[in-house]
Amino acid sequence: MIPKVSLPASRRMITLEVRRREFLTPGFACVTLGGPALRDLIVTGNDQAVRLFFPREGQSALRMPTVANEAWIAQLLVLPKAVRPWVRTLTIRRARPADGEIDIEFAVHGDAPLSNWVRRVRPGDPAGIFDMGTMYRLPEHARGQVLVGDETALPAILSILDGIPPSLPSEVFLEVAAAADIRSFEAPAGSRIHWFSRDDGDPRPGAVVLEAVRRAALPPGPLYAWTAGESRLATGVRRHLVDDRGVPKRDISFFGYWRLGRSTPG
Repeated sequence: MIPKVSLPASRRMITLEVRRREFLTPGFACVTLGGPALRDLIVTGNDQAVRLFFPREGQSALRMPTVANEAWIAQLLVLPKAVRPWVRTLTIRRARPADGEIDIEFAVHGDAPLSNWVRRVRPGDPAGIFDMGTMYRLPEHARGQVLVGDETALPAILSILDGIPPSLPSEVFLEVAAAADIRSFEAPAGSRIHWFSRDDGDPRPGAVVLEAVRRAALPPGPLYAWTAGESRLATGVRRHLVDDRGVPKRDISFFGYWRLGRSTPG
């Protein structure tokens, strides 16, 4: 069985500052964080997740938890909202330890705390991270792979593609909210990227790309699959691969990043 998450041997709360922000498409932005404290980040994989701590609107400073284990959640929740930061889980898109920088990409949409922070953030603003480990686990016996995600999983999937061998056959299915958010990406030679948007199809997140996976010709097995995004997308892809394609459950990593109609707790 593939471990769901591989945590680093040691972790610390890391306080950084914003160095740059760039909009990549109308619905995606990249924020570069940096600072000497990044020396405490151990880069262990291409889909390395972090908890991102960022100030609420009107807060002039960032108050980070001080414990470097899961007790940080309780420590955070007892803080009054006047000083409590927002926290969300994101994937590091690129890490440049020599430069003391990491890039994090964001799907920017609606009137949400994270999207509003990305829109207003400026160089020098504080932010913090806490390492949450990696989830991509390509088994040695895999002869091909399938990567599936909506816009919330796009940074993780592109990061995974940055690190795979060109000889690995990979079918990649990506759904974004709007066609304007489809972008060019130089994929490894053995990978094929299939883009889908909800502009011209089912408006329910994940429905368009799930149907595309069901109809697709996949690489010959044994296959490994990594899928993430809206909860019903992740579970739907897993169910299809197991029931209809015969992929063993142990060779599928799946993660419900969010659930339609349910807000993320702060």
